[in-house]
Amino acid sequence: MIKTLCYCTGIYLLSIPAFAQEQAVKETTKSIELPSFKAEYTILHKSSPVGTGVRELKYLPDGSAHYSYTTDIEWLIFSDKRHEESFIQLNNGQATPSRYIYTREGTGKDKSNEWRYDIEKNTATDVEKNKSISIKFPKNIQDKLSYHLQNRLDLIANPNQKHFVYPVISTSGSVKNYVYQYDGEEDIMLPYGLVKTIRLKREVLEKKRVTYAWFAPELNFLLVKLYQAKSGNEQFEAQLNKVSFNQATPENN
Repeated sequence: MIKTLCYCTGIYLLSIPAFAQEQAVKETTKSIELPSFKAEYTILHKSSPVGTGVRELKYLPDGSAHYSYTTDIEWLIFSDKRHEESFIQLNNGQATPSRYIYTREGTGKDKSNEWRYDIEKNTATDVEKNKSISIKFPKNIQDKLSYHLQNRLDLIANPNQKHFVYPVISTSGSVKNYVYQYDGEEDIMLPYGLVKTIRLKREVLEKKRVTYAWFAPELNFLLVKLYQAKSGNEQFEAQLNKVSFNQATPENN
């Protein structure tokens, strides 16, 4: 029973057909300024709180951004702590990753990964193994965390967008498209309070997994709720309970 409490760390939305997306970026995202923030979540399993999550964006002195997501779960004898970091450049509404770090510890085997990406030279380096591989990076390449931020940027730029496809590089160096579809609008009650949301859905048929993500336009399209199920069984749910925004941006940090 405990083994059923596996989960993903986020929602993964992406873009629309390349030409339409490129035009949207050119026309609407030049003025996007995303303030730094810290959002705290309650993680639930079958409606019972089992842990916490923290999603945070900070700007660094060199103008780049540091995006992180941390979860801490304790359920019966099961424990799981995960931390992800993505170092990115933000330019005209586009997030481009340069470094990704992942650590996991708790019940079962601990894991860690660190990758550095040189988009211009089409190389990815596994830091722990000191090994580089050649990759022809597709346009709008994302790592396994940076696309969480890119989805917000895309929604801010085009709130009416219905289809999202992001090429995401895994910790093995392979690239796979993550696809989300618009799934309606909904007013939901959270520990944070009542919020109006846009709901997106991702379905992975071969893994019998479905993920729903709720974003709040009134909070600059912050992710406020996430629900995932596999083979019809709930894996986890995350609900926003607190968020703080800072006016720091790449220009004024």
